[in-house]
Amino acid sequence: MTRSASPQRDAQRQSGLRQQPLVLFGLVLLFCSAMVARLVWLQVLEGPRYRQLADENRIRLVPRSPTRGRLLDRKGRVLASSKLTYSLYVEPRLVDDAAWPALRDRLASLLDLNPSTLDRRRQSGPDRNGYRINLASELSPEQVLRFREQSLGLKGAQVDVDILRAYPHGTLAAHTLGYTQPITEEEYTALADRGYKIRDRIGRIGVEAAYESHLRGEWGGQMLEVNAMGEVQRHLGDRPSVAGKDLTLTLDLDLQKVAEQVLADKPGGAIVAMDPRNGAILALASKPNFDPNFFSKLVTTQKEYDALFSNPKKPLLSRAMNAYDPGSTWKPVTAMAGMASGKFPAEVKLNTTACITYGGHCFPDHNGAGFGRIGYADALRFSSNTFFYQVGVGSGSLALKKAATQLGFGRKTGIEIGWEENVGLVGDEAWAKEGRGWAEPGSTPWIPEDMASASIGQSVVQITPLQLARAYCVFANGGWLVTPHLADQGLDWTAPSRRTKVPIKPATLAKIRQGLRKVVEDGTGYGLNGEGIPPAAGKTGTAEDSTGGPDHAWFASYAPYPNGEIVVVAFAQNTPGGGSVHALPMAKKVIEVWNRNRKQT
Repeated sequence: MTRSASPQRDAQRQSGLRQQPLVLFGLVLLFCSAMVARLVWLQVLEGPRYRQLADENRIRLVPRSPTRGRLLDRKGRVLASSKLTYSLYVEPRLVDDAAWPALRDRLASLLDLNPSTLDRRRQSGPDRNGYRINLASELSPEQVLRFREQSLGLKGAQVDVDILRAYPHGTLAAHTLGYTQPITEEEYTALADRGYKIRDRIGRIGVEAAYESHLRGEWGGQMLEVNAMGEVQRHLGDRPSVAGKDLTLTLDLDLQKVAEQVLADKPGGAIVAMDPRNGAILALASKPNFDPNFFSKLVTTQKEYDALFSNPKKPLLSRAMNAYDPGSTWKPVTAMAGMASGKFPAEVKLNTTACITYGGHCFPDHNGAGFGRIGYADALRFSSNTFFYQVGVGSGSLALKKAATQLGFGRKTGIEIGWEENVGLVGDEAWAKEGRGWAEPGSTPWIPEDMASASIGQSVVQITPLQLARAYCVFANGGWLVTPHLADQGLDWTAPSRRTKVPIKPATLAKIRQGLRKVVEDGTGYGLNGEGIPPAAGKTGTAEDSTGGPDHAWFASYAPYPNGEIVVVAFAQNTPGGGSVHALPMAKKVIEVWNRNRKQT
């Protein structure tokens, strides 16, 4: 049995030995296939990516920022441009802690810089590129020349040129022009595909933001080959940057200057000057303001930022596009509502008295006695409160809201920088029923006192100076609601698609215009008359500040009468004394400069 089994075992053993080469071959084939697959994946499928990574290790692209387009006024005068500035940098990877003191002392001596300032800047860490630290900015030509002469012995330090935004007139039109700031990480992630770089600066507010794509240009760069130590071996090529396009604005530098000047002695306020025929903004000023050059500095401290952004006067807030109680400048809106309702036609006359009681409150006329029996024109001329109480309360909140909406109130004006704009408030019964924006729905119903206040632009009515200017354009141009704009963009702003015909009856429009003219002829706006002032129309306004501060002063006007070519709204925030005392003189100076320049062209 033993012998008979042995051949069988030998056969099995020989069979297993015959299979070993096949197994080994299979294993070799498997490993080779894996290696080939890996090579195919590395060189064919992922080849371009790895070549790019290799090039990035060997090649450095030194970005060259584009020159941002200039902002020009309507006559081609520069409002914003770009300037070259030289800055001192250090690359931390080339200068360790041991080598820094010697380099610092050499730089301080050579460039007349404070060593402790250099230390502090170095400790602040690398800039947004992550490979260098800004040690000093705005070097003088002499400092740059000294550095160039000694640069071979200043390893790790470099002087580079930066292109920064410059505003030659400082604070002038700051809220309108806006400013630029370094792009944020979130913005870079979203905009990298559109050619933005981590070193980019982007328009933050105003025209700079609204026309960012027009102004910014395209980056260029210099391609350098470097070794493993990061040292430049040779220059591989250069692609010049493409400058941004200049932008001509509708602003008039002369009018903007005088608008800023007349605001100088006011605690706050705004001036809006506008062409009622097409909506072109001629001047847009706000106080308090700020210097946009602040945001062009390469190095700013937290203390400087806090002084601006935490300032209780809120210098970054545009008063021209923030909402306030308009006072009697609102009365033409009430007049329009009364005539449109049919309850108070254009020729109506009403008795005015010392005060009229609504609810539990007696609402007075501002002269304490009333003005007798008068119509719309004289009611505007004398700015009679009790006349407009009767018209407003008798017409109702819905009629007033409808007229206000037709004149552009309660919504944004359409100006390019409209994201900064407050839509304001025109209260009515529905608004009160919904909770007035702060209370439980139905808890604070609309009452007669609300309607009386709304009739004269108080409490439940808040509008922006820009909205008011747009509404008065309707009275100046014969019934068209125009779109305010800061750049023509080659568009026809008088086309039907860019202005709306207001459904105002000719008799209504004529009566309001007649009243606004009488205000200036011999009414509360008489002070607007004088040498250098064409025939004009307007309305004074004194408004209680619903937030509890001193009264606001307003004056809304247009000239020449009857078909205006300029609308000027002057607003003096928390400046008690009356619109005729504080706001009217502001508007008068703007109209005077406009008229003088008009005659010279």
